[in-house]
Amino acid sequence: MELSVLNIEGKDTGRKVALNDNIFGIEPNDHAIYLDVKQYLANQRQGTHKSKERGDVSGSTRKLKKQKGTGGARAGSIKSGTIRGGGRIFGPRPRNYGFKLNKKVKQLAKKSALTYKACEESIIVVEDFNMTAPKTREFVTISKNLQIADKKSLFVLPVENNNIYLSSRNLKDVSIVTASELNTYQVLNAKTIILTEGCLVKIEESFKL
Repeated sequence: MELSVLNIEGKDTGRKVALNDNIFGIEPNDHAIYLDVKQYLANQRQGTHKSKERGDVSGSTRKLKKQKGTGGARAGSIKSGTIRGGGRIFGPRPRNYGFKLNKKVKQLAKKSALTYKACEESIIVVEDFNMTAPKTREFVTISKNLQIADKKSLFVLPVENNNIYLSSRNLKDVSIVTASELNTYQVLNAKTIILTEGCLVKIEESFKL
């Protein structure tokens, strides 16, 4: 697939780039996408939730009533979860929700997501650009020139650029990521993917690791 290269003014530069069919033109694997997105979301969970169980609440350990002969159920502690003010039964405990996923599965998922975006014609290629200072107004102008101002967009850069990141930080529908940090969830979550020319080589290199 060939795409025209645009400048930050939204005009065609007259150049074209060919997207690698081994990355942007494979047979998508939906299950690999599901696993990779599931792992990403699981890793975002802090897992610090905790409720007080019967060993954590304060109270006497005196046996409330005799074991037999009352006609009711046995009761051994006022901290029991069946009594008002007692501990919670089977409450949440701190845990790690992350799980292992093979590198080849993650790469397949990322390729599948990029392929879907290419098929939807949701990928824009722009020439490499830089910003001399963090200015949100200039970044908004670039978004308007590319006709993505009202769309959730993901800019993929070859390397970190602090000025571009700071310029877009206050825009809720814009995300900035480097080619090496690109993941499946970010690709699918964005309406439009903006690739700079320099990041195409970096993306291909990331799949060779």
